[in-house]
Amino acid sequence: MKVKKLEIQNFRNISDISLEFDDEINVICGENAQGKTNIIEALWLFSGAKSFRNTKDHEFIKFGETRAKIYTEFEMLGVENSAQIVFDDRKTAFLSEKKLQNTSSLAGKYNAVVFSPTDLTLVTDGPDKRRRFLDTAIGQLYPNYIEILRNYSRAVMQRNKIIKDYRYDKTLSVMLDVFEAEIVDMGNKIINYRKKYISVLNNYVSKIYNGISCGKENIEIFYISKNEILNNEIIKISREQDMFTSTTSVGPHRDDMSFKINGISARNFGSQGQKRSVALSLKLAGAEVIKEISGEYPICLLDDVMSELDEGRQNYILNHIRNWQSFITCCDTSNIKNLKEGKVIKIKNGEVV
Repeated sequence: MKVKKLEIQNFRNISDISLEFDDEINVICGENAQGKTNIIEALWLFSGAKSFRNTKDHEFIKFGETRAKIYTEFEMLGVENSAQIVFDDRKTAFLSEKKLQNTSSLAGKYNAVVFSPTDLTLVTDGPDKRRRFLDTAIGQLYPNYIEILRNYSRAVMQRNKIIKDYRYDKTLSVMLDVFEAEIVDMGNKIINYRKKYISVLNNYVSKIYNGISCGKENIEIFYISKNEILNNEIIKISREQDMFTSTTSVGPHRDDMSFKINGISARNFGSQGQKRSVALSLKLAGAEVIKEISGEYPICLLDDVMSELDEGRQNYILNHIRNWQSFITCCDTSNIKNLKEGKVIKIKNGEVV
């Protein structure tokens, strides 16, 4: 996959820019808070996923403006296409000028992987970070998974609203039955998708991590679930506990991933370097999975991570993404001194200089 062009209007601190890209390496340079990450974020949003910075939609619109727009022209599997996202009182997406139901409908039409400094804490952060990694990756490959997640989350939210009153009114069990049936149905689908994805991911992450560690270490990923299979009996038993906390204590929204290096927990016993290597391996392996399923590598977005890594890990990433299209932000070009080809774009105050 290749991005040919990106146009941005009133997006974050960027008023109006138009960029054309190299088919392989694009370096976006500038001081902090000049707009580098905003370009990466714009490129990422066309994947149909949410902002990797947890940005709310209204925050994309430049201060003092009422409307923002991002537009791209790209090529995937030899087919040229265009996409546009408009932000005003709501968010509207278009593919080849055709209005889509929502931005998640872009999933599978445009593939990307993104590295940001927060991703380097994927191992040490809480399980919600790892669940989000899984859900974002699977959603890009299987757009229907996004709808399954939505339905599941909606059912859990409704159950949580009802369960707190259940101890005072047992007639609410009829309503609980309805939402719990949906939680069981959607929840099992989510668990199956995640397990299958991790199974495929393991094939690649092992090789990549082995390369980063120079053949000294092996890694395995495991899906951690309190209940391998959800059923109505399990969730009904949990009512007695859940009515005191107003939460749903079982289901894939409670699940996690674990990483073992040479059979030992990376989270509990891994060094800082090992944990970062795990995070990098996951992201690179995710790109390999996209390549296997879609037939093409996604674009690779590296947002200000090179300065966070030692030279060995920098070189591994740069060598691994050869022949993919990549976008790398940096303040100090010495972080990419081993790059000999590509295009350099300099950004200052949201403008190309």
